[in-house]
Amino acid sequence: MHGTFFYIGLGVGLAAACGVRPFLPVLLAGALGSAGALGVTFAHGRFTFLQSGWWLLAVTVAFVLAYALQLRLGLAPTLDPGAPGTQAGRASDPLAAALSGVACGTGALLFAGTLAAHRDAWWPGLLGGLAAAALAQRAVAPVVARARTRLTDREAREAVTVYLDAVALLLAALVALLHPLGYVVVGLFAWLLLRARARAGAKYAGLRILRR
Repeated sequence: MHGTFFYIGLGVGLAAACGVRPFLPVLLAGALGSAGALGVTFAHGRFTFLQSGWWLLAVTVAFVLAYALQLRLGLAPTLDPGAPGTQAGRASDPLAAALSGVACGTGALLFAGTLAAHRDAWWPGLLGGLAAAALAQRAVAPVVARARTRLTDREAREAVTVYLDAVALLLAALVALLHPLGYVVVGLFAWLLLRARARAGAKYAGLRILRR
């Protein structure tokens, strides 16, 4: 039971890091798993590909391609819940929509792979990973959208993506070093989301009062 508690923390923390930006957490987890370092491994079960060379190469190529598309076409790195034409928090930006799906998918794989490697039932990890990555996305996306809106210089706006990657990598590294921090990371994102919703509710309430 003690080990399961730690491995769930590792899996949910890696999934949440993927929700911020998926590429570097996946590469870090795969590299640590291949080296058998810090208790991160995917050596057992059906998710051994997460530490294989071809998988890490494919993620690296996708990482570079995502940056190239963003810089070339001026696309956003995350969904903007408040953008015109959005519905249920989904923007029309194709790169942001694709990265959102990649983040949820890789988060689910890392969580499930972590459980499978320690011979626990892996399917709850798919559900938990999806939930953790989606939670992180919902908490981070409005902050990123506001930051990019306030920045007038294009280079400064694109640099926000670099900060996102740095945060995602830092979270994944901290969770790998101390697995129970995964629970703290998820709790932090839940708090940020609840706080943002509370502020939005207060803002809309104020606008309704002004309209009377």
